[in-house]
Amino acid sequence: ENAAKKYRDYLDPVLKQTEHAYCIEEHIAPMLSDTKNPQGIFCVCRMPKRRADGLPVSAESDTRPCRHVLVMENIQDPSNMGNVLRTAEALGVRHLALVGTCCDVYAPKVLRGSMGAVFRLGIRRFETAEDCLKVLHAENITSLAAVPDSAATPITTIPFETGSWAVWIGNEGNGLTNEAIEHCHDRVTIPMRGRAESFNASTAAAIVLWEMERNGAGGTSHG
Repeated sequence: ENAAKKYRDYLDPVLKQTEHAYCIEEHIAPMLSDTKNPQGIFCVCRMPKRRADGLPVSAESDTRPCRHVLVMENIQDPSNMGNVLRTAEALGVRHLALVGTCCDVYAPKVLRGSMGAVFRLGIRRFETAEDCLKVLHAENITSLAAVPDSAATPITTIPFETGSWAVWIGNEGNGLTNEAIEHCHDRVTIPMRGRAESFNASTAAAIVLWEMERNGAGGTSHG
């Protein structure tokens, strides 16, 4: 009841779309939540539809061709996944591919971290890097493997404003698999000046996403 009053302006359009709505007692809320201090609003949502083949279509029914794609391989930390999804949506990259043993994008921590982005992005899972690369190559998308190697091509020099690109981000501890690195068109790296050997996976993804979209090319493609 308190949440219904506090978030009335937010809830009004939601209640108009829902099939059923219930007002629960305050002591029931903690039983439904995995957090100690729930906000008091709970929704059961239908998972977005996915295409059977090709790259994923966003939940907003955007059927236009992909401009850029972020590929995440074996990302297992739900917090990292949520941060990446939120950043991707904020910067205009609507298409993501999850390869290997990535964590569940509908896990509670991912949902909270993504701030709802998981429902608005086009996301498709692939069991192997080979499966994903076949689809990307069929769509004429150039794949780049992000690696912590100063000998790799600086990502700041990639002409993201032309063509379509997919940048691969690897596991938090082990990076990308050899299979992914070997079959991508090129290796790229984020220039580093300090003594750290690498970036956190979600931080690396954020930098990559910014580089992909900072000239507005991807945003123009997706509207």
